[in-house]
Amino acid sequence: MPYTAPLKDMLFVVNELAGLQEVNALPGCEDATPETVQAVLEENARFCSEVVAPLNVPGDREPSSWRDGVVTTTKGFKEAFKALGEAGWQGVQHPAEFGGQGLPKLVATPCMEMLNAANLSFALCPMLTDGAIEALLTAGSDAQKQTYLENLISGKWTGTMNLTEPQAGSDLALVRTRALPQGDGTYKLFGTKIFITYGEHDMAENIVHLVLARTPDAPEGVKGISLFIVPKFLVNADGSVGERNDVHCVSIEHKLGIKASPTAVLQFGDHGGAIGTLVGEENRGLEYMFVMMNAARFSVGMQGIGLAERAYQKAVAYAKDRLQSRDLAGSAGAVAIIRQPDVRRMLLSMRAQVEGARALAYVTAAAADAGHHHPDAAVRKENQAFYEYMVPVVKGWSTEMSVDVTSTGVQVHGGMGFIEETGAAQYYRDARILPIYEGTTAIQANDLVGRKTVRDGGATARAIAARMRATAAEAAAGPADLAVIGARLAEATDAFEQVVDYMAANVKADIKGVFAGSVPYLKLAGIALGGWQMARAALAAERKLQAGDGDTGFLRAKIATARFFADHLLTQASGYRAAIVDGGASVMALDEQQF
Repeated sequence: MPYTAPLKDMLFVVNELAGLQEVNALPGCEDATPETVQAVLEENARFCSEVVAPLNVPGDREPSSWRDGVVTTTKGFKEAFKALGEAGWQGVQHPAEFGGQGLPKLVATPCMEMLNAANLSFALCPMLTDGAIEALLTAGSDAQKQTYLENLISGKWTGTMNLTEPQAGSDLALVRTRALPQGDGTYKLFGTKIFITYGEHDMAENIVHLVLARTPDAPEGVKGISLFIVPKFLVNADGSVGERNDVHCVSIEHKLGIKASPTAVLQFGDHGGAIGTLVGEENRGLEYMFVMMNAARFSVGMQGIGLAERAYQKAVAYAKDRLQSRDLAGSAGAVAIIRQPDVRRMLLSMRAQVEGARALAYVTAAAADAGHHHPDAAVRKENQAFYEYMVPVVKGWSTEMSVDVTSTGVQVHGGMGFIEETGAAQYYRDARILPIYEGTTAIQANDLVGRKTVRDGGATARAIAARMRATAAEAAAGPADLAVIGARLAEATDAFEQVVDYMAANVKADIKGVFAGSVPYLKLAGIALGGWQMARAALAAERKLQAGDGDTGFLRAKIATARFFADHLLTQASGYRAAIVDGGASVMALDEQQF
């Protein structure tokens, strides 16, 4: 089935919730007028639906292949990637001085969603390239920026992130790849990196590997990791592509999903050493790589949202077409299964979660823009703190949500959902990696607890809770549906704030008990914060209805979906609160031998 971008909902969120007008007023964001943004999103939707989406199923059935060190991508991927670069989609949010469009993150975010919804395997290549661009913008030398950025932003070259090794997964302190200085400003690298997305492929002229490695005198642990640029082909002084570097793909993985995306094992230095150049200063590599990782983590959250949207669209189409059983109200003959209450419940659950996650992510993107561009330093600091708090939630909650939503999509299809030919199973298989890579849900949750909540004593989280309470109070004063939404949001905010207080007060005395509740806390935060945005959406829809402004059916559906979210999702918050505050001891109750 074709992919249709939900442009009406995207533009509603961009304008009514994320505050496009405020972002457009920021220095450096003047080009992001409502008219320009609508045109950009409409053109991106056309590109994704017509060029990228048709390659999704073929990529799953005839994935990338490896032979004698060469990776051949799915037929059509190379041409589609060239078209993506030529159309400027790689550079939506990157600086104009290096060939990008220089638009705000708020504009790039729905573009990310559409590309991921259209074809997740394909979208992984530009996603990793985005991360490489961000890292070089942050820490690259002027010469490195001049050499690499324009080629990455144009799509002529692509980027990778090389962290993981056979013995070093999430624990990067165990990285063993060596970087030996050559005395001329270059280094020779030796080692093995695994799980390298698009580490080898045939879609670009060059691949720019960003690699974590240790120099000979580096201290132990993460404090001794440096970051290096190691291109597949060395770059000549005039910027042209030169001879092949000593980095080779020795295999690609055979995976449950995202089959068309080649996941490479890369060997550095088997023939004398792979030539690399240092990014920034020695021993600060993890700091620089976190720039790339944070960009990637937000983008993975958008993968979850895009994939869940695609699964929802497919489930709705099937539910409208599939005739089965009588209507419970007693009409004769088989009816479309969308007439059955439980199918409605499943579809609304899918829809509400996608809309809540989308709104939360777009609002987070707008905060990133304000944190970067706002002229007032205090406002920049406040928005940056909000953005940093939200990144693990966007990544962790949205990806867990995608597994739930794509699984529900299979369920809506019934037995046919388990059959590959319907296509519902691919979304489920593809979604399963999202809570794992770029930091598992537990890693996101540990970050949310440790760095984003208890480090400042819960101050950032409480400031967000205050904004949630203001929305709840405004909704509570509205018409019947809004009043219920406001009451549910107030209850969820209570649960959220009680958990924040508990963690801040107990982390030193009972650290394992607190961290036992880290993932439930992340899910509670996602539900409560997503519910906050759904309440804001309902309020905005009600205002537009009262003003006679907009599509009445669309606006009433917004309020109805927000009411469903409040009734069926926000009500879970108190259960999460009990599990976190009261359940830490039971998590640790069994001895290791009792498992």
